Amino acid sequence: MKNIAFKLAAPFALLTALTACAAEQAVVIAPPAVDEPAGATHTATAIFAGGCFWGVQGVFQHVKGVTSAVSGYTGGEARTANYESVETGDTGHAESVKITYDPTQVSYGKLLQVFFSVAHDPTQLNRQRPDRGTQYRSAIFPQTASQRAVAEKYIAQLDASHAFKKPLVTKIEMDKKFYTAESYHQNYLTLHPNDPYIVYNDLPKVANLKRISPDLYRADAVLLRNTL
Repeated sequence: MKNIAFKLAAPFALLTALTACAAEQAVVIAPPAVDEPAGATHTATAIFAGGCFWGVQGVFQHVKGVTSAVSGYTGGEARTANYESVETGDTGHAESVKITYDPTQVSYGKLLQVFFSVAHDPTQLNRQRPDRGTQYRSAIFPQTASQRAVAEKYIAQLDASHAFKKPLVTKIEMDKKFYTAESYHQNYLTLHPNDPYIVYNDLPKVANLKRISPDLYRADAVLLRNTL
C-alpha cells in the first residue's frame, strides 16, 4: 500500500511549505539529441513507469499534444493485473501510464524529457519517494523499435552529460502488455487535490512542468471522462 505521510488534511501553510520543498526535486535537462520525426500520423502511444501512477498520469494529462493518459499495470500477466496483487511486488508489473499523443504536436522525445525531468526521479532503484518495491521501478515500455532507439540514446546522453548526480536506473522493457488499472485510480490527482500524498508528492510535479516547460504545459488536464 502507498505510504501516505499524513492521514489528515494538513493546514494550508504546512501544505504550501511541503509543496515548495518537494518542488525542488525537478531537474532541468536538455531534449534528446535523437528524436522521432513528426511524420504524418496524429496518434501514437507511449508507456512509462515512474513510481505511483497517480502523479505520472497527472503530469502527462497536462502536456500539450497528449490526448489521453491512463493508469495501469505493465510487465506481468493478466491474472495479476490488479492493485492488490501488484502491491505485493511479486507480479513483475510496474504501476505505469499509457499515453496517447499526437506526434505532430509533441514528440516521443519530448515526452521522455518530461518523464525524466519532472514525472519522477530516474536515479531511484525500485522506489519513488515514500514508495518501495519493483512495482515502483523506473521503466520505459517502447511500442516500436524506433521508440526503443530514442529511449536508449537519450538515457546514454543523460548519463554522459551528468545531468543527474547519480546514473539513471531506468530499464527498457520490450513486448510488455499494458492493463488498465481500477477506475478509482484514474484522474486521481485531479479528483483528490487535497490528499496529503498528492499535495506532497505529485502536485509539485505539475507545478514543475509549468515552470520548466511552459511551452508544453496545458492548464486544463485531459481527463478520462468515463471515470468521473
